[in-house]
Amino acid sequence: MARSTKQKTKEGPDLRAFFDYIEDISREKGLDHDEVLEVVSSSLLTAYQKKHGLEADLEVHMDQAAPELFVTHRQHVVEEVTNADRELTVEQARKIKADAKVGDVLEERENPFEFSRIGATNVRQILLQRLKELEREIIYNEFKKKEGELINGYFLRWRDRDVIYVDLGRAEGILPRREQIPGERFRTGDRVKAIIKMVELRREKSREPGPFITLSRATPEFVRRLFEMEIPEIYDEVVEIMDIARQPGYRTKILVRSNRSDVDPVGACVGIKGVRIQSIVRELGNERIDIVNFSQEPEELIANALSPARVLEVRAEPNHREALVVVPDETYSLAIGNNGQNVRLASQLTNYRLTVKSQTQFSEDMSSPEARAELEALFNPPAAEELDYTPLSELPGLTGRIVGLLQEAGVESVEDLIEMEAEELEKLPGIGKNTAKQILKILSESVSFEE
Repeated sequence: MARSTKQKTKEGPDLRAFFDYIEDISREKGLDHDEVLEVVSSSLLTAYQKKHGLEADLEVHMDQAAPELFVTHRQHVVEEVTNADRELTVEQARKIKADAKVGDVLEERENPFEFSRIGATNVRQILLQRLKELEREIIYNEFKKKEGELINGYFLRWRDRDVIYVDLGRAEGILPRREQIPGERFRTGDRVKAIIKMVELRREKSREPGPFITLSRATPEFVRRLFEMEIPEIYDEVVEIMDIARQPGYRTKILVRSNRSDVDPVGACVGIKGVRIQSIVRELGNERIDIVNFSQEPEELIANALSPARVLEVRAEPNHREALVVVPDETYSLAIGNNGQNVRLASQLTNYRLTVKSQTQFSEDMSSPEARAELEALFNPPAAEELDYTPLSELPGLTGRIVGLLQEAGVESVEDLIEMEAEELEKLPGIGKNTAKQILKILSESVSFEE
């Protein structure tokens, strides 16, 4: 197969300056230099396909060291043309090369800098578009890896007095109204601390193309990350956060336990005179925070969760996740909280449906034989040994919230749980990889398996 190469190039712009410009773009936008060169090459290829046809035999040659830059266009000489983008007849070929014959390949080197004005504009538009796409993908990958992590930024602007835009350095994040702490206000330049809740890559036709980074200050996870940052014992996993129930801007209850007998989990979180927790309270706009000591005993756990109210008696029924709580008359309002806030968060934290009664109310109820019989029937369930399965509540360390999520997904017993693989657990609504790992750890520590 004979090849002939026709040079269609002449002295063009300073190629060294061109390649230096590519290096400048790479540094300025934080892009990989080789990837930028690949974008330049693909952009030239697309532009020449518009000139010679989508199936044209084209090759871009780029050598930064030489320096060289040209596009090779090959045309194959055939008896009968079946692909006009790649082939030409002998007659057509001899207009280019007098002795051309079937089987020859005619090569023409073209200088991109000699493109027509329209062609050069096309190259420039394609190049800029693909550089933007490359930059978007790099920023997306950078922030995608940080989902769930704390990040600091600076307030930029409001949109419709509803959505906050935050400067994150290489990108902007948004803080929708539902992810803000109620009542908080920011001014230009104010520091904004949040977690990266979700990162999406939206395409060119969307209203706001590029990485779409949703931030949050309203989730329980935001509080968890603040505690991990401020409390060394939590960061070092000496104290473990079991669960969090939160009403943003008003109150948060955090369930904790210690993995060392000589460390008080509540004291470690609060600090002397509350000094440790104060910086977190300020970050949350003076939101009330209750640190709740975990217990494997439902009655003690529920009493702790209703803090700061004093509890006289708790009668819990683990299988139905119901509990009756008796409190002194003078602390009844405190136990219920504003608009039921305290009892509602305690219920979420323990995953028990709580009925709170004052001492007087309880005494009046118990004076009725019918009410007493109903109460005894509800809170004297069959003993565990009488059941043909093991309730999930029997697993020490499994929080009420996790038990509730498992039951909602149809996992009713420890036996059901044993049959499940890690991948199945992760796919259950509300569980995810980290919670599945925690469940399997508790299962391995609490259940002995026979060979």
